[in-house]
Amino acid sequence: MQLRSPFMQQLQQNMRMRGYSLRTEKTYLYWIRDYIRFHNRQHPMNLTSDHVVQFLSYLSNSRDVAINTQKTALNALAFLYNQFLNQPLGDIGFNYAKRQRKIPIVISQQEVQTILKQLSQRDRIIFSLLYGSGLRITECLRLRIKDLAFDHSSIIVHDGKGGKDRKTILSPLLYSSLKELIQDATKLQALDNKRGIGPSLPHMLGKKYPNAYRQPAWMFIFPSTTICQHPITGKVCRHHLHDSVPRKALKKAVAEAGLNTKKINYKLRPVIYPTGQPSVVQIISRIICVILFVTVLQPSYYARAVIYVQYKSC
Repeated sequence: MQLRSPFMQQLQQNMRMRGYSLRTEKTYLYWIRDYIRFHNRQHPMNLTSDHVVQFLSYLSNSRDVAINTQKTALNALAFLYNQFLNQPLGDIGFNYAKRQRKIPIVISQQEVQTILKQLSQRDRIIFSLLYGSGLRITECLRLRIKDLAFDHSSIIVHDGKGGKDRKTILSPLLYSSLKELIQDATKLQALDNKRGIGPSLPHMLGKKYPNAYRQPAWMFIFPSTTICQHPITGKVCRHHLHDSVPRKALKKAVAEAGLNTKKINYKLRPVIYPTGQPSVVQIISRIICVILFVTVLQPSYYARAVIYVQYKSC
């Protein structure tokens, strides 16, 4: 992201020094820029917590944004004042609007099976990994060939939420499909290598190992169909598939399944609430989990135990 303002450039450099993800960096810069423009481009150092409350109230009353959007904007401004400017906001006395309870809309198991049949093989594998292995959408799409351990039936997730690594399960019934995707990915990598490009590499690995982009281990399992420019290094490379692709595929599958009259509002990974009434996200996630594990994945006893422990408190 090219920034003209020296202040915004310093802010961007500070976030990268602290190890913030590119998505967080982009979101924070957006809300901080919007905050400055709202107050007629005044410098944030000349503004107080009252100005922050005015901006949040404007978002709630004039722009009618969701509660989570207000929280994201507040987090961005809290970073600006608490971390970057060293001017803690303290207790600003701002209260979020209460979220109203809504009656959940639940789809049946037959409808979920119909949706899964409409998906292509690649998208079906993505959703199988999301629910069978408990991956987030970005964690799934960022998987590289080296992250799969077929001998141990496991997947190693690098740099997950909070910058943490973890190991999760991999269903043996996905082996053949994943190996086909790996073959296609390595062929694509070989074609890219002839042009002097390859997969995008994390951090400064490409500088430390200049030929790492030629190694199949670093190739994405779900590569993008186009090449792009790396947002940090500016080097031409091939990134992984964008997270909007499976979302659009799911939307299309729902329409082709004849369920376009129903509002299916659910995320690509199960959301677990320890207490309270199950949400529509939770209910639909349960149904898809059961169908995938019983009819598609057929997991081992260990996999069933993991799912049972995950959902028994819901």
